[in-house]
Amino acid sequence: MVKSMIFNRSSLTISREEAWWAPMRNRVFAMLWLAWMTSNICMWMNDVAASWMMTSLSSSPTLIALIQTASNLPVFLLGLPSGAFADILNRKKYFIATQLWIAFNAAVLCFMTFTNSLNAPLLLFLTFTNGIGLAMRWPVFAAIVPDLVVREQLPSALALNGVAMNASRIIGPLIAGALIASAGTEYVFALNMVLSLGCTVLIWRWKYTSNVSPLPGERFLGAIRVGIQYVKSSARMKAVLLRVFIFFVQSSALMALLPVIAKDHFNGDARTFTILLSCLGFGAIIAASQLPRIRHSFDRNQLVPLSQILQALTSIGVVLAPSLWMASIMMMFSGGFWILTANSLSISAQLALPSWIRARGMSIFQMSLMGGSAIGAAIFGTITSYSSVTFSVICGSVFGIIAVLFTKHLKIEGGLEEDMTPVCPVEHPIPDRDIDLQAGPVMISVEYKIAEVFLPAFKEVMQRSRDARLRQGAMSWSMFEDAEKAGMMVENFVFETWADYLRRFDRFTTNDLNLQEERFKYHEGTEPPKIIRRVATSFSEHN
Repeated sequence: MVKSMIFNRSSLTISREEAWWAPMRNRVFAMLWLAWMTSNICMWMNDVAASWMMTSLSSSPTLIALIQTASNLPVFLLGLPSGAFADILNRKKYFIATQLWIAFNAAVLCFMTFTNSLNAPLLLFLTFTNGIGLAMRWPVFAAIVPDLVVREQLPSALALNGVAMNASRIIGPLIAGALIASAGTEYVFALNMVLSLGCTVLIWRWKYTSNVSPLPGERFLGAIRVGIQYVKSSARMKAVLLRVFIFFVQSSALMALLPVIAKDHFNGDARTFTILLSCLGFGAIIAASQLPRIRHSFDRNQLVPLSQILQALTSIGVVLAPSLWMASIMMMFSGGFWILTANSLSISAQLALPSWIRARGMSIFQMSLMGGSAIGAAIFGTITSYSSVTFSVICGSVFGIIAVLFTKHLKIEGGLEEDMTPVCPVEHPIPDRDIDLQAGPVMISVEYKIAEVFLPAFKEVMQRSRDARLRQGAMSWSMFEDAEKAGMMVENFVFETWADYLRRFDRFTTNDLNLQEERFKYHEGTEPPKIIRRVATSFSEHN
């Protein structure tokens, strides 16, 4: 017994070490992680420089807060198109293109600042165009990470990404603050351009191999439709999206108004702003390093509401703190609770998405995140204009605490969490002739013979099967009961084209296989359910 206890304790220690360091032993992951951290440093440098420059171009709290709205709004507007592109295009080339866009935007900002031709509206516009590059970049990186590491290492890989993002909260503002104080804002944009080009080189060195399908590529609009349909049919994703939207509305009260807090509330300068933002990032890094230990004590259903409430309380502590050093301590705690909430929600979203649609699903996740941040920034910036920054941050925090009470029933872990491991289905079609891949619509009928006593349980399984069919790309689904044969149930689902129907076999997961086994166990007879595949025929007109 003693030996067993020692062994188990040792195993626990090793697993924690593996959970923290193992992803970095993957050279490709480490290289792309470095590019990701550098990209986020550039993002924070740009946001700090733009936010501080706006304080010199305008004294309006609304315009200052709108810097964050301009940066985040493109992710909300372009989330679906960017996710569709990341799923249907070569991800390496697409990633490189987004980095070049950001480098070009930084070059324009640098030129405009050097020539003193920048004003408040133009700064907002260029912040918006920089956000376009960020909007197009994020989904492809989110889709890449789970393919670089094994499933067991995914939480650690995402935690390391959180470390990268929050290390950039420290490094980016420190570099930007130092450059602004010693040289000028234009040099921040110049360095941003150089670093973005350096990230492009790192991504170019990545030896990316894509899975080449014999099927034609998905149509752009069809890919968007399937992405929306998948999320609508996934209870787990809907819960995650609502909770991340609410959390970022709440947290934007502090984040968007931080320049105002630094300049007006604490009568500070760019250095004060940098200190507060750096403390936020430092707290997030400390919390991220402890995530494996924390997850041994709390599951994500417990951790998210607890961290969300504590983030709200520490945000109030920042604006009520009597001195800068106390506010800095509260910022560290706020950053720690922020990463615990955001990381847990991100893991839940990643685990709810299979590889083939991950970029689209994560782009919708990012839309909810950035949409909440942009809307919150606009709301709380306006509230500040009519009251005070203290009142505005308190309003945001109270909103977050109340929202926890109304969303705690939404589960993001456990229950019917799905296994997205790809498997080969057993009913693969074998047509007796060549079928045009663009022919359609295609209607699939499955006939089941069900005993009356099992009908309620069978219908419950078929409700889950409906969601699974729609997630695979079906345009519609229906279930009929034969009027002349008692117990004969017919399932119908329709795909747009024959190619779309064949794609579902590449998308078949362990969860789908489990559902298929559940359906089949209620079917009576020695033969499996009869499957009929029908392709719409075309009629030619004759005079």
